[in-house]
Amino acid sequence: MPRAYRAPVITLVLGGTRSGKSGYAEHLLPADAPVRYLATAARRPGDAEWDARLDAHRARRPPAWETVESPDVPALVRAGGGPLLVDDLATWLTGVLDDTGAWDSPTAPPAVAERVAALVDAVAAAPGRVVLVSAEVGLGVVPATRSGRVFRDELGALNAALAAVADEVVLLVAGLTLRLK
Repeated sequence: MPRAYRAPVITLVLGGTRSGKSGYAEHLLPADAPVRYLATAARRPGDAEWDARLDAHRARRPPAWETVESPDVPALVRAGGGPLLVDDLATWLTGVLDDTGAWDSPTAPPAVAERVAALVDAVAAAPGRVVLVSAEVGLGVVPATRSGRVFRDELGALNAALAAVADEVVLLVAGLTLRLK
């Protein structure tokens, strides 16, 4: 007997810079209903170009959506309360690496794995619709700096762990969508 179609509850949207991943993720959720949009990027004093990027993202969001800015992504995922879009996990992970001093450690501190595991566990048990956006970093060159390699390795591991618990995983390349799962 064929299985009934079930809409995805957890969607992971991966892509490179300017691939269209955020716009694609936004279109997965209703524009005319409440959605919590968890923006993980913080403003950087004196960086007008960064501020313009954040403003462009904010201007695209429908009026019914609530923007939340919090580094505690696992708590917001666990809280439920309607659809949640998290954009993006690369920025969230950068904060985790900053907070734990990972940039200066010979190996990633255990606190990095603990916070990543807390996020993955929260996503796996999410009580409602969650769309996650993350950068795909496994297609480029090996970074020349240690910090670049730490970031690439940790984000690659986070993406793989989230892909394992997601119902749907898509990759955007040059604005085109590839369904991976």
